[in-house]
Amino acid sequence: MTASGAFEPTLSPRRVTRAERIAEDIHLFELRDPAGGDLPEFTAGSHVTLRVPSGLLRKYSLCNDPAERDRHVIAVKREASGRGGSESLIRDAQVGSEVMVSAPVNNFALAKAVGGHLFVAGGIGISPIMAMIRQLAAAGGRFQLYYCTRSPAATAFRDALGAFGRQVVIHHDGGDLACALDLWPVLEKPQARQLYCCGPRGLMQAVRDMTGHWSPSAVHFESFTDAAPRPDDKPFTVRLARSGDTVAVPAGMTILAALRAHGLDVPSSCESGTCGTCRTRLISGEADHRDLVLADDERASNIMLCVSRAHSDKLVIDR
Repeated sequence: MTASGAFEPTLSPRRVTRAERIAEDIHLFELRDPAGGDLPEFTAGSHVTLRVPSGLLRKYSLCNDPAERDRHVIAVKREASGRGGSESLIRDAQVGSEVMVSAPVNNFALAKAVGGHLFVAGGIGISPIMAMIRQLAAAGGRFQLYYCTRSPAATAFRDALGAFGRQVVIHHDGGDLACALDLWPVLEKPQARQLYCCGPRGLMQAVRDMTGHWSPSAVHFESFTDAAPRPDDKPFTVRLARSGDTVAVPAGMTILAALRAHGLDVPSSCESGTCGTCRTRLISGEADHRDLVLADDERASNIMLCVSRAHSDKLVIDR
């Protein structure tokens, strides 16, 4: 268990055999077994946890074909406003370097779909979807991808995506929200397809808002956005209704981490507010919801402990 209260996965050495810039601020890394053996199998939508050279742990989606056993490939976006994880990897991990990497984990798995699959990606969110469309293309599956980026220069995998023809629509908005792709004509009518969305939180929230009338089991989100503090974050307390204990949650710590530091074993998975594993009943208090799982009518009585905070000074939860 790390100092932040997160449980650390088992890591194994991997050698960097390819490290190159593939788009503006996006770098690709190919990872192989130092002894030349096969790597653990993975399915489309999987991610690995990697310890970057600075020591931080970061999650990255695998973007190569899941049929490949000799390598794992990740794409990393340099986050100027982040906490240095991507910068460390891009700056310090060169061809020949060894990094420590976990086995693949999948919280974003492809579900069977009678009508095929629909993908919406933004920026680096294309990473897990690349593995998905490669797997589907190899199996003759039907899919349609809408990929939103600022410009051609900021578009990762542009050449590879071009090979899929009309199954892929790439839209550039120049960083102007007024020029964003209008997805309502695509999402207005619920379909017999499975929808997968990965990208900036604003894009995922827009897709969530436009698919409120879809079956919840047909809409899937993936995000590795961490719960970095915001300028308006404030400390608060969480009272555990079952034990009566009160846990302080500082501005720089999540409820999940605070509970773990208090000695509680709290289940979680994505830790980015998209999978629902840490969903907990909210008994009282005003929550600051920051997840992409709860519907509006669920927010008065539920909270996602991994990302959400409090507007009130105290929350009471069912633990």
